[in-house]
Amino acid sequence: MKAPTLTTLLSSCTAAAASALHYAPNPSSANEPLPLRIPTSYESAVLGRRILALTPIGTLATTFPHDDADDANTNENRPPGLGGVPLSLMDYIADCTGDDGDPTLLALNIETHFRNVAAGSNISLAVRWTPPYPPAKRIKSSSASRSHLQSLLNYIGWGTQPEEDDEPLHESQSYSAANLPRFSLTGYVEPIPDSDDRSDPSSVGARLAACYTDAHPDAKYWLPGNRIHEAHFVKLVVTHVYWVGGFGDRAYIGWIPVEEWRNVTREEWQDVRLPGERKGWKEWAVGDSFGGGEL
Repeated sequence: MKAPTLTTLLSSCTAAAASALHYAPNPSSANEPLPLRIPTSYESAVLGRRILALTPIGTLATTFPHDDADDANTNENRPPGLGGVPLSLMDYIADCTGDDGDPTLLALNIETHFRNVAAGSNISLAVRWTPPYPPAKRIKSSSASRSHLQSLLNYIGWGTQPEEDDEPLHESQSYSAANLPRFSLTGYVEPIPDSDDRSDPSSVGARLAACYTDAHPDAKYWLPGNRIHEAHFVKLVVTHVYWVGGFGDRAYIGWIPVEEWRNVTREEWQDVRLPGERKGWKEWAVGDSFGGGEL
């Protein structure tokens, strides 16, 4: 029997790889029919406002000032040539300013994002929904295809045969992040009046501090008035909302009018449920998330 050439093996590997990376088709048949309609932008705004209320972590993005306008970054010692370059970093967020849909931030003057804002940068906040429970039924790729690919790679010495006691280097993600809602808010930072004063338990500052530390208990060490860093409560005044609700055959993707974002009531976002808020959800399932249902 003639040994296969390297070209033949590579072709086989390429075909197997393509098969391995191809996800199974949407199992939406008689059991799980596709939805008759995609949610409206307002319904998506309701879901987004619930995500904002339940999610304590987001990603802020700002841009570095140009070198000749670096007054706010004089002590940062950043490398030259970063003027106008965007920076994205995780930051704490909270929903503490009422029902306006503007996220609450605790701005530390030493923090790069707020140095950039002080120097004139615009700002945006990316937030994504992370379900507290893994789905009961997963979107899976073909294990047979992956096994075939592994065999081919092992045959030509490019793969490794796992031992029974081998453990993965990391846990695979237990849900499809691409199938879950996320959004980006753009706007500007605005100080919250009287938010630094916590002398009176009924004051704005005391109520903000209680709300913020309820979401972030460790933040009590850098609240306004701490001895380490100058800090102030501010809010991101939302001017634009971009929404990706999940896969496009079942979710709204696009801009949400800021008026709709602001008009969502507390009762509305409290009456919906997001994927994975309850146990037993299915990644491909499509249902009515309004009135206490679930996607």
